[in-house]
Formats: sequence, structure tokens, C-alpha cells
Amino acid sequence: MTKTVHLTHPYSYPARQVWAVATDLDHLETVTAGLLAFRDLPSGAIYQGQHLTVQVSLFGTLPYQPYEMTVIEFDQDTMMFRSNEVGAGVKSWRHSLDVIAQGEGHCRIEEQIEIDAGVMTPIFAAWARFMYRKRHAPRLRILANDAAPAGV
Repeated sequence: MTKTVHLTHPYSYPARQVWAVATDLDHLETVTAGLLAFRDLPSGAIYQGQHLTVQVSLFGTLPYQPYEMTVIEFDQDTMMFRSNEVGAGVKSWRHSLDVIAQGEGHCRIEEQIEIDAGVMTPIFAAWARFMYRKRHAPRLRILANDAAPAGV
């Protein structure tokens, strides 16, 4: 059983700046703070073919569980990536993210998450919708901080 979650978030920032934040693993911890905690998460931007093996904990309080992610497509020019993920009760978590420019200084992120977690799929899909929506506000704070003049 699979379920697909679709999300769109608007940003009043240049597409390249949003892309840099969305693909930086250092920011992943920030945008999921309070929802997920990670062990063994590398630093820096994701890249084509990258395979991550981490430990993840819901809310940072439940026991850590193994989780894997492989970046199967990554296109810096078109600002899109696709990943296949598995672990923590999930058979398959296929995530795609596209940053789409919408005129000077504006863009949107479109995400699609296709989930197979067996009989738990509806619960994981609801969690995905909640978690990915929650990433929007922290991303906006990161972007605002990045745009602030030095010393402010």
C-alpha cells in the first residue's frame, strides 16, 4: 500500500538561495528540530549518488532507529533532487523536491513524498504531511538570517 503526499511552499527569496538551504544537511537538523533527532548525519550539501546511513529518533525521545537515504537524482541547474529512503518502520519513502523560480526574488518548493509502510502507511503519510509543513517556518528563519546584514 502506498500513499503520496504533495506539498507546495512559497518563498519571497531567490530560488538559488532557497535551493541552497533545502539541500544542506546542516539545515536539516534545524528544520526538523523538535520533530526528529539524528545521529551520524553528515555535514554539507547533498549530492548525486550520496548514500546516508543515520540513526533517527522521533521527537528526540523515542529510541533511535536505523534510517537510510540514497540521492538518486540531483540536478543543480534545474534545482531538483529525488531520494529513496528506508528504515524506522518505512519500507519505502521516495522524496522529490523541486525549487521553481517565480520571478525576481520569488520561488516555491514543490515536494512529493510517496510512502509505503504497509498497514501503517496512512499514519506515516499524515506524519509526512505534518513534518514537511513544519519545515517551512524554520526555513524562512534561516533565509531571513542569511539575508540579514553582518552585525545585525
